[in-house]
Amino acid sequence: MGLEAQWTRIADSLPKDWEGVDLRLGVRDPSDLERASSLLGPLTPGRVRGDLRLSISRTSGVGPEAARRLFARLDEEGIDGRLTLAGRLERSAPRVQTERSLAAQWDELVERLPADWSDLLCRLELESSDHVPRAALDAAPLNPSRPAGEVGFDFRVARRFGYGTSPQMTRRCLERLDEDGIPGELSVLRALSDTQPVATQGPVWYVDGKVL
Repeated sequence: MGLEAQWTRIADSLPKDWEGVDLRLGVRDPSDLERASSLLGPLTPGRVRGDLRLSISRTSGVGPEAARRLFARLDEEGIDGRLTLAGRLERSAPRVQTERSLAAQWDELVERLPADWSDLLCRLELESSDHVPRAALDAAPLNPSRPAGEVGFDFRVARRFGYGTSPQMTRRCLERLDEDGIPGELSVLRALSDTQPVATQGPVWYVDGKVL
């Protein structure tokens, strides 16, 4: 069964009021992983133990019909794999938000940014190192890096183009952390406005000798 058909089967099995799902894609031939990740770029896939982790939402980012077309493209390219549900299924019923949730912190940070912001370097500080393994899984699409001496992650956000996760996917990852009860503090370390690529994929930051 092709990936488009697998997604259709998964979507048909969901309740009518579903809001978003996390998926895991394992490809049969490991050499196809890079190509699959590239073709699924709009879904901002993250890598987890040789598989790709994806999110599909009916309220933001890439929706179910656009996702179906992406999976059809993989079928056309002859990429075989297995698509499965991962994590929990969201429903559109109201959820109780804890005070200072990570998603709320993100909304507050974005609201304070200048209207023409384009690139961010952010840090998520976790309250406990016990949360690091699960947080890394939830935040995989952010391509997080571990800052030296800190319990948490640094990650980039790109608003229009270049290296970094989209604002919509960033918020979705933070929602995952909230849903798993992982507390933390979010901050913007560096921000750029109205950047324009010239034969590049966007700006690069050098921090403590590392390219971020």
